[in-house]
Amino acid sequence: MTGTRRLPFGLLTAWGATRLLLLLFVFKVYVFPGPDVTSDVSVIYQGWYEILRTGTYPLDDVTWQYPPAAALAILSPGLLPFLDYASAFFALAFLADLVVLTLLLYAGARPGRTWRGAWVWVVGLPLLGPTVYARYDVMVTAVAVAALLAGGRHPRLMGALTAFAALLKVWPVLLLLGARGRRAWASAAVTAVSLAALFAVSMPGAFAFLTFQRDRGTEVESLGALVFHVARQFGWNGQVLLNYGSVEFLGDYVDVVSNAALALSAVAFGWLLLWRVRARRFDPQTLADAAFVAVLMFTTTSRVISPQYMVWLVGLAAVCLCFRGSRMVVPARLVLVASFVTVLEFPIWFSHVVMSDGLGIILLFARNGLLVLATLLAALELWQATVPRRVPLPAPDQPTRTKEPMGS
Repeated sequence: MTGTRRLPFGLLTAWGATRLLLLLFVFKVYVFPGPDVTSDVSVIYQGWYEILRTGTYPLDDVTWQYPPAAALAILSPGLLPFLDYASAFFALAFLADLVVLTLLLYAGARPGRTWRGAWVWVVGLPLLGPTVYARYDVMVTAVAVAALLAGGRHPRLMGALTAFAALLKVWPVLLLLGARGRRAWASAAVTAVSLAALFAVSMPGAFAFLTFQRDRGTEVESLGALVFHVARQFGWNGQVLLNYGSVEFLGDYVDVVSNAALALSAVAFGWLLLWRVRARRFDPQTLADAAFVAVLMFTTTSRVISPQYMVWLVGLAAVCLCFRGSRMVVPARLVLVASFVTVLEFPIWFSHVVMSDGLGIILLFARNGLLVLATLLAALELWQATVPRRVPLPAPDQPTRTKEPMGS
């Protein structure tokens, strides 16, 4: 650790204790309440692994909705042949978690930085329960955190890492929103094109995910789904079914709500473009703050808000709070509270969400309401911190008429 600061013993102890508990849950030493979240790894991921290792993408599986580099995450347990697939995956997820902690500790020890960000990560991740180790999102988040922390001093490295992360899961492309100059953007473009071409040439079906992603509907945990949860109380006769890899609403007006969600995402994108054009003050924390706001906006307005999406927000909030000057303290706290509500609605009481009963609706209104509030506050703070206020011009002096003497 740089300088004379000692490693925070309490923080490391909290990380070790909470991560041990997460491992005990995913290895089923203790059974976490609700549906088994590890089945995605042992059934779905392992099934993809068997296909990917033959040199092709899962072309006939509509649940494969990930960019081409996601194959690397699914294949990564093969690096640990002495473990079965699921155990190797959990071990690598744990390692990615440790990488994020190390990056945040290193960044927090530098002048003008703080370990608040490391605390956000230590506290926030276990609030989501064992889902965090049973999805590959923690691996993507590790790359995204590394990209953001490199951005201030190494823009080319940031661009390359961002492109790689975006090819793992699309959302990290939003990290470039606050990047200044052309080096990060140019590096990202070159890396993305090179890697995409490599995947397209080496494995058939690298971009089949675009069609599968396009056809997704309104997932039961999303903001738009609240319309149907309430409508079911008044006789709406739609269904809740497993569709395109998630539990979605199917029935009348679902396409209308899905299109409305896309429209909200378009509005968010327009606001972000306006902010980028109007922003004038770029402080060391602006890059991370802008990324946090952008991902918050697109997560909140998405047709799908899966529990693992919260891992992204916790990671980005942690990076923001590494900087003493960040104004994202309150939105970050709201994300932490939303993370705790998330584990209550999935997996603990997910059956209530699927049934649209009182408890399920309350949990979704609470979680999604917290995300909406965090999004609005974060956007306001970013705007106020970076966009100068317009000062009205003083009114021009009015000419005065001099009274002429009489008889002139």
